[in-house]
Amino acid sequence: MDRLNDTALVAQVLMLGNTRAFDRLVKKYQSPLRRFFLNLTCGDKFLSDDLAQETFLKAYTNLRSFNNLSSFSTWLYRIAYNTFYDYRRRLQATDALDTAEVDARYSHTPSDAATKLDLYQALALLSEAQRTCITLFYIEEQDQQKIAAITGYPIGTVKSHIARGKEKLAAYLSRHGYGGRLKENANQ
Repeated sequence: MDRLNDTALVAQVLMLGNTRAFDRLVKKYQSPLRRFFLNLTCGDKFLSDDLAQETFLKAYTNLRSFNNLSSFSTWLYRIAYNTFYDYRRRLQATDALDTAEVDARYSHTPSDAATKLDLYQALALLSEAQRTCITLFYIEEQDQQKIAAITGYPIGTVKSHIARGKEKLAAYLSRHGYGGRLKENANQ
């Protein structure tokens, strides 16, 4: 039903020029996209907001390319994924930084809660691919097939990134006092 609603809203934008229909899509997906970027940037709220806005602009200008072969959310997350990696490429080109330096830059963003800071620091230890898959799977609750569609990785690679990322997160958080309950969850 949800997929039909999204498709109907896209059709209203394309056929009738109804920009309010796109506003409804923005309201529906704004929080999940901002949360996705917040985790990819290890807590940088301003950058997350900028990337989300850029994603919606790209989605609106390229709405005609949405062919309904996947859900609108998968298509939108693919744009978000590409937007983040375009940002990273631009940053690397202008700053000549390697991935570890860029990750370190965002791993120490101040947060209002120590738990969030620990999580962001743990996420910063993961490779970009692992962080993306972990964020989509555990935080955005996307299934592995959708993650494969969003990232372009084969399903086996997605599973591997999730498993390895989960191990690294569990080890880091266990060392920082989140011990017992995390180990139980990691073994499930």
